[in-house]
Amino acid sequence: MSAKLKKLSDLSKRGPHRVMEGDLGYTGLPGKVYAPAEGKNLPGVAFGHDWLKDIGAYEDTLRHLASWGIAVAAPDTETGFVADHPGLAADLETAMQILGGVRMGNGNISISPSKLGIVGHGMGGGAAVLAAVDNPKVKAVAAVYPANVAPSAVEAARNVFIPGMVVGPGKDGDSLFDPGNPAKLAYNWAGEVVYRAPKKGDQQSFSEDNLVKRVLGLGKSDRGLQSTVRGLLVGYLLHQLEGDKSYASYSDPDAEGSGVESFAGEKLATAAGLTRDNAGFSLF
Repeated sequence: MSAKLKKLSDLSKRGPHRVMEGDLGYTGLPGKVYAPAEGKNLPGVAFGHDWLKDIGAYEDTLRHLASWGIAVAAPDTETGFVADHPGLAADLETAMQILGGVRMGNGNISISPSKLGIVGHGMGGGAAVLAAVDNPKVKAVAAVYPANVAPSAVEAARNVFIPGMVVGPGKDGDSLFDPGNPAKLAYNWAGEVVYRAPKKGDQQSFSEDNLVKRVLGLGKSDRGLQSTVRGLLVGYLLHQLEGDKSYASYSDPDAEGSGVESFAGEKLATAAGLTRDNAGFSLF
């Protein structure tokens, strides 16, 4: 019997911490920092945005993570039409290093350099994988509907040996216009990995810029999906970075919750469009 993703509905709601917002730009890297108002040796993550997005499209998500005690540094770079994927990956690494090396607030907020991870959506999800390769500072990665990037994140995943969570479409997801193969990325992951598929989820629904998407005809935001993914992120990061065993099920590849299906083994291979991936090269 599969484990249950305990307290997912609770983790999908705002956490107990008051949130502070800061300017990442004072370090020379454009962006913002969101952190709990106080706390020592907190976990922290760098967050990467999708193509043609800026961090304003994720403010509620970033505040949500901080409200659960997870500091977030979000670089506001590579927002143009021609984005430099390795450049965004480098900025994510820089943002993560800043989190682990700078005291915030009046010195009453500190992030542990041993509790750092990277999270990203779409293009940012692919860049998060690139940033994690051969990077001992990264303890966990969460890629939300990761998109194709160059060099290939699907291939780079073969060299990521730390734990990872990939959120992607399930059987009912509309992945027609999603430029990536999250299931194959998860299948190729060298380390421990979980693949979560929220009900009727797709890449276009996660960011919060609903008006822009409607004007451009790029789908619409889905608040229910956003809440579910935020809960998955909180549970996974609190277990992997903070070591909170009460959320151990979020690292279980077979665990499922309300409206969330998990894929592992042959089920994941089928979702990826293959049965066994021994190829040495892939275009995506």
